[in-house]
Amino acid sequence: MTEIIFYEKPGCRTNARQKLLLAAAGHVVTAKNLLTEPWTGDRLREFFGATPVASWFNAAAPRIKSGEIDPGAFDAAAALATLVEDPLLIRRPLVEANGLRCAGFDREPVISLLGGTANADAEGCSRPGPSQHCPDPDPTSKSSAL
Repeated sequence: MTEIIFYEKPGCRTNARQKLLLAAAGHVVTAKNLLTEPWTGDRLREFFGATPVASWFNAAAPRIKSGEIDPGAFDAAAALATLVEDPLLIRRPLVEANGLRCAGFDREPVISLLGGTANADAEGCSRPGPSQHCPDPDPTSKSSAL
């Protein structure tokens, strides 16, 4: 059993499914609101490791789907400043476990926590259509535990 900090967008069906997979694997999951967490660029950077800057962004975010934001146009410093300013753009979930961090559900430490295999069905948005988006979360939502 591992204690996992899981930064999510409250109300996101994909994040809910991901938390259930981790809990079913025997882990204790503490969810925190990604949108209200007091991020700094340095702290957020720890979740991205050596991944390309464009992969730091949530491809399902409305501003990205609409073309307003092009993740490929950012260097690391500009990306971090933009993500801190608008956390809805951050690829999620952000996961902390055993001193390791990642952004997304298809990377370590998540793969090891789920028994060594990525779950492709758990990574994509539950609302993939171009005009579909999750309802805005309750800004007072802080955390929950599974």
